[in-house]
Amino acid sequence: MAEKKIMLTQDGYNKLVEKLDYLKSVKRIEISERLKAAIALGDLSENSEYDDAKNEQGRLEGEISELEAKLRNSEIISAQTSSDKIAIGSTVTVRDVELNTTATYMIVGSTEADPDNDKISDESPLGNALLGKSAGSTVQVHAPIGIIAFEILDVK
Repeated sequence: MAEKKIMLTQDGYNKLVEKLDYLKSVKRIEISERLKAAIALGDLSENSEYDDAKNEQGRLEGEISELEAKLRNSEIISAQTSSDKIAIGSTVTVRDVELNTTATYMIVGSTEADPDNDKISDESPLGNALLGKSAGSTVQVHAPIGIIAFEILDVK
């Protein structure tokens, strides 16, 4: 079965590569040192330090494998510069019609989503509703609290 393409901005791709390098070059060594110290304590059958280090090693290797798969299946998208249509990589300013509040978001792939830093996933209700639209449009977003209308003010 083909793995799903992971949509990333260049910055998101670079951050994943940096994290993978850190896990491989720093964390692996730290865990290896913990294992050596635990083995030096003797009897491994009742050695909780050894068990903890082995469990952490397993989690680390799983995380490394996951990051490698994401990078292998990634597609780097570039910021929209020539189109007025919203796509992954676009920065969009919207106004909540009912509350009359504005917010600016960057539409990113789900791997990079970080709502606290105004990066919303293309798979989120708002992100999905915005895709393909242009400034001046109004979208209806189906949220847990009901339907929310957003007017698109600007697309970059």
